[in-house]
Amino acid sequence: MSLLETPIEYLKGVGPQRGDLLRKELGIHKYADLLHLFPNRYIDRTRYYKINELQNSNSEVQVVGKIINIKTVEQGKGRSRLVATFIDDTGQMELVWFQGQKWIRDSIKINVPYVIFGKVTQFGATYNMAHPEMELLDEHKASLRSAMQPVYPSTEKLANKGISNKVINKIMQQLFVETQALFSENLPNYLLDELKLIPKNAALFNIHFPKSQDLLAKAQFRLKFEELFFIQLQLITKNLIRKHKIKGMPFEKVGDNFTDFYTNHLPFELTNAQKRVLKEIRNDLGRNAQMNRLLQGDVGSGKTIVALMCMLLAKDNGFQSCLMAPTEILANQHFNGISELAKELNINIKILTGSTKTSDRKIIHEALENGSLDIIIGTHALLEDKVQFHNLGLAVIDEQHRFGVEQRSKLWRKAAIPPHVLVMTATPIPRTLAMSLYGDLDISVIDELPPGRKPIQTVHRYDSNRLQVWKFIKDEIAKGRQIYIVYPLIQESEKMDYKDLMDGYESISRDFPLPQYSISILHGKMKPADKDEEMRRFAAGKTNIMVATTVIEVGVNIPNASVMIIESAERFGLSQLHQLRGRVGRGAEQSYCILITSHKLSNDSKIRMETMVRTNDGFEISEVDLKLRGPGDIMGKQQSGVLNLQIADLVKDKDILQLARYHAIKLLKDDAPMEKPQHSKLREAFIEISKKKTIWNYIS
Repeated sequence: MSLLETPIEYLKGVGPQRGDLLRKELGIHKYADLLHLFPNRYIDRTRYYKINELQNSNSEVQVVGKIINIKTVEQGKGRSRLVATFIDDTGQMELVWFQGQKWIRDSIKINVPYVIFGKVTQFGATYNMAHPEMELLDEHKASLRSAMQPVYPSTEKLANKGISNKVINKIMQQLFVETQALFSENLPNYLLDELKLIPKNAALFNIHFPKSQDLLAKAQFRLKFEELFFIQLQLITKNLIRKHKIKGMPFEKVGDNFTDFYTNHLPFELTNAQKRVLKEIRNDLGRNAQMNRLLQGDVGSGKTIVALMCMLLAKDNGFQSCLMAPTEILANQHFNGISELAKELNINIKILTGSTKTSDRKIIHEALENGSLDIIIGTHALLEDKVQFHNLGLAVIDEQHRFGVEQRSKLWRKAAIPPHVLVMTATPIPRTLAMSLYGDLDISVIDELPPGRKPIQTVHRYDSNRLQVWKFIKDEIAKGRQIYIVYPLIQESEKMDYKDLMDGYESISRDFPLPQYSISILHGKMKPADKDEEMRRFAAGKTNIMVATTVIEVGVNIPNASVMIIESAERFGLSQLHQLRGRVGRGAEQSYCILITSHKLSNDSKIRMETMVRTNDGFEISEVDLKLRGPGDIMGKQQSGVLNLQIADLVKDKDILQLARYHAIKLLKDDAPMEKPQHSKLREAFIEISKKKTIWNYIS
């Protein structure tokens, strides 16, 4: 067992009680965990100030000098303070203590050089420092403490139990003494040389005890690169193994269904992006390895038609396909869209959801098993044991982050050979996150809108402009258009949401009275049948305005709806605002999105509104969102623990991530099993890391 595997309580200065606290509060079980507790920030103690250089700023400074006298000053009401006069060769200042006076008075040496450190305040012409950190100059010079002082992550409980930053600093010093700072190098020499990386020993020493800003920067770069490099090695290895191990069924021919549809029934000319993506997918499907591809495209970019064409390829090669969507509304929409596109072709398409009648289910189950059903579209209902395929060749999954891993593997087990997988999402994922989260999926992006679509115009208005907004709506309705008005949903308080929605609905009903105007309402408390009915009326053009909570975020395609009004827009996240905006702009008419907020906006809210007004590009929006919220939040609750990175940060370090990915791909192309002598250390470290069941082993 290596020294780093030693339980933390055996480290001198820790012991059972502190060990228990470190385990519970910071997850530090052994020496290695402490070694990888990296500081959050550093206090720069490289500079020593003279007293005549002091200023009344809020920063901490250190000064070398001596105490020439010390006295107690009464403050009345039985209170006192201890005041010492501290001098150097340029002037004098005061040191003040309100607590622990007796102990301090007894321990202070007069006329001996000290280094003091703390915040300085000015009273009249005199500077003073309250409760300074003090160290005798001789000890200060001899200690292992660096000039840049690390500040470690902590918790309230640790602070209350006396485990201060100073204590963690001290046990960290002890760790380096006991291990003699000998940590084995795990990156090959040629990589250290090429990237000018400092050795592992030097990096770990300088992250905890940096001698200068320059060495600290080198240490951070080295450790961030290493962390991201190993993650990329894991993801890319998984991808390679899958391509070698998991044999797919090659779709070798492009047959009549695909060709007939492509030449005679395309509703519009495909965009260059759609053509590029189709080519990438066809290359995958032609190989005898399982395809595992993520298709990203903004709302309305034409992912469905790409999915249908892949399903036609499956049919041409004698296979069945399924498309799984997270909600009934979405499944229905896919079913209607695909049936409409394929109406001229001789293809059997059915839908299976929770609402499918028992009698229909039976027919569907039989048709799937005997192979007469070519394409099945549905919700989680497709995962039921009763659903068995004759030969499933392609599984398309929409909005995959809403399905768990177990649910997807259930689908795989329904085929003798794992089907090809196409995962679709309209939630643009920033490149950096995609490289990490979906690093083992191949990624295709549709990054242009179909021809004839006009970009949606977005404006930001305050509550006080509501009358102008209402006038604008009336003009649009007069042109025959339809309007969405969306209210926020705040999970904690359904009552409040409902009230907001109802208040809004009432005031809108007053301003848009019957019989001239007709209004639909949609919210979470309604029965599914009532929701569908309201949605149907709106889709059929029987109502002019749809007042709703965010239940319409994903989903329904109503080309005639040209205005999206988002009330209290400051209460929505960027990706939600972008998704809601995508509900309009489905037809050829100019569409609008109006963000209404109160005048009081936080800085983040201002950035969100400005971003929405400035751009329609989902990828740019997702990058801003990532900066504002951090990686955990973007992936939603079920995956927020995904990126437990120890030192790297996906937002700030995306250049290092790209570098790490590049070198990981290069290394694995050259020596995938890592068997060359120069990779022996790397291979050991890789096997160690892979043993630890990190979240990476469960992704996609």
